[in-house]
Amino acid sequence: MNALTNAAIVLDDRVVTGTLVIEDGRIVGIEPGATRAGIDCGGDYLIPGIVDLHTDNLERQVLPRSNARWPSRSALLSHDAQCAVAGVTTVFDALCLGDIVDAQRHQTFTDGMRDLRALTASDVLRAEHFLHLRCELPAANLPALLDRAICDDRVRLVSVMDHSPGVGQFADVEAYRQMRRQDGVSEAAITTMIDQLIDAQSRHTAPNRAFVLDRARSRDMPIASHDDRTVEDITRNHAEGIAIAEFPVTIEAATAARGCGMSIIAGAPNIVRGGSHSGNIAAIDLIRAGVVDALASDYVPAAMLEAAFACVALGACDLPAAIALITAGPASMVGLGDRGRLAPGLRADIVRVRLHEDLPVVRGVWRAGERIG
Repeated sequence: MNALTNAAIVLDDRVVTGTLVIEDGRIVGIEPGATRAGIDCGGDYLIPGIVDLHTDNLERQVLPRSNARWPSRSALLSHDAQCAVAGVTTVFDALCLGDIVDAQRHQTFTDGMRDLRALTASDVLRAEHFLHLRCELPAANLPALLDRAICDDRVRLVSVMDHSPGVGQFADVEAYRQMRRQDGVSEAAITTMIDQLIDAQSRHTAPNRAFVLDRARSRDMPIASHDDRTVEDITRNHAEGIAIAEFPVTIEAATAARGCGMSIIAGAPNIVRGGSHSGNIAAIDLIRAGVVDALASDYVPAAMLEAAFACVALGACDLPAAIALITAGPASMVGLGDRGRLAPGLRADIVRVRLHEDLPVVRGVWRAGERIG
């Protein structure tokens, strides 16, 4: 494939009708009109390959039903295929280090590290996979797990998080109780769980946070915070060198992060669903306020593309700005300057998109000029 022609090409600041010329896996030119033989896109959009900095989708493939664990390699291949056909050409697999509720996550982390290494070496994955290490600060076993993983060359992002009741995403303890009730947990067991989690937080969070920040800085690794709620959270994070606010749960936190010059990630599913599943700030309101630099799929890879077009349909931004939220924005946060835009010299990671009414449909995906979906 050396040309995609008769296409609506989404550039940094405008959409042009023309032809994208590709050689040796790179974009070498953007020409007006249908000037060359090649794949006729029939007026479909061409956008850069999507860059997803946070997806937990592997966990959902590993555990498609409660107590029905799927073989790790098969799960990873299924996850990879879902990302590719959704237009995600660069994937940051978000592996959780440290268990405070879900004991399955330790095995997912161990197996995922091993299988990603093997499948990457065998060149069987469609998308390019990196690792985002999600560090659960109240977990006693976090330091040992981080030391096992931090030197892997696929690790490109580290985040600190605390899912204890009473803070961050779960600041409302009664809402946390209700969530556990819906999981079928008894009242007595919920009370015991909350007491244990609060105790673990008081003992481990501070030393673990210092440990994670030190290890990440030693590798000059971008660091993100998770579920920031207050201005004080942001002020502390910024002072300690955290440059990315991931999924801030209030407008106050997001605005403070913008004021500190931090980059901000919001959840694409939040936009597709019409709001937060946890009762926090709606991501579309953050975008309207101009305090979002990137979207992440969180738990549904297909949400990335749909959320971007929803931003346009809802009048939050124009199409080039919306596409940048899922391409150039995330790529720049982690230093991937060779992708995220359609421009000569950059890698030919490309997605062909057709609108069905207001719903974007992926019609083709190329990574470094080779078709993967």
